Amino acid sequence: MWRPWGKSTVQIHNTSSPSSPFSFSSFKDIQTLCADDNEHSQQPTNAAARRTSAIFHRVRVANSLLRAWSTRPPTQPQDENSAKQSEPSISSIPGAEKRIVVYFTSLRVVRPTFEDCRTVRSILRGFRVSLDERDLAMDHGFLTELQQILGQHTKLTLPRVFIGGRYIGGADEVRTLHEAGELKKFVEGLPAQEPGVCDTCGGYRFILCVECSGSHKLYTEKNGFKSCTSCNENGLIRCPSCSCAPL
Repeated sequence: MWRPWGKSTVQIHNTSSPSSPFSFSSFKDIQTLCADDNEHSQQPTNAAARRTSAIFHRVRVANSLLRAWSTRPPTQPQDENSAKQSEPSISSIPGAEKRIVVYFTSLRVVRPTFEDCRTVRSILRGFRVSLDERDLAMDHGFLTELQQILGQHTKLTLPRVFIGGRYIGGADEVRTLHEAGELKKFVEGLPAQEPGVCDTCGGYRFILCVECSGSHKLYTEKNGFKSCTSCNENGLIRCPSCSCAPL
């Protein structure tokens, strides 16, 4: 029923040596594994030592920088008077002490600028006081006026508002003052706006030039065509009934 026990024909060779008594042909050398483990265990130690030295180096550099900064003389704060002198001063508008002057544009080329101008004009018209609206799109001379008032180096943005000859600011400043209820304090004492619309210009504040009939050109037999000096580049002149005298 059971096979009789017999001797195996497979021979096991003795691969042991005096230097490695536990070495077998079917397994890796245990001593080699132990040696590899020792080498791998030494590598993190060396890396940690390098990281530690690098950290101490950075700490020494930081300390040296802090010592160098601490020896610098402290920066003197700027005097208030010198600070005020460094800021560009904005002049007031002469002859506009009893009205509001707003520089704006009616062009819709830049939508946010047009919306700001329309909002500011709507706010100022709500006070029913004397309002002088100066459209830069209608007369290039208003741009020259505004540059003279603000200065050539000031970034020109629209709208710009002057109340009683005093510069107030742009759209953000007007909206902020109006929401806080402070804007009405600036317009107190200004003369009320006359009711109705101007019969001469219909509220546009400009009329056609009578010299060139709005063409901005004049013809003479001697010199031919030349530019009209009585109107602006659009052939318009300010309404003599409702517009204030230019600067």
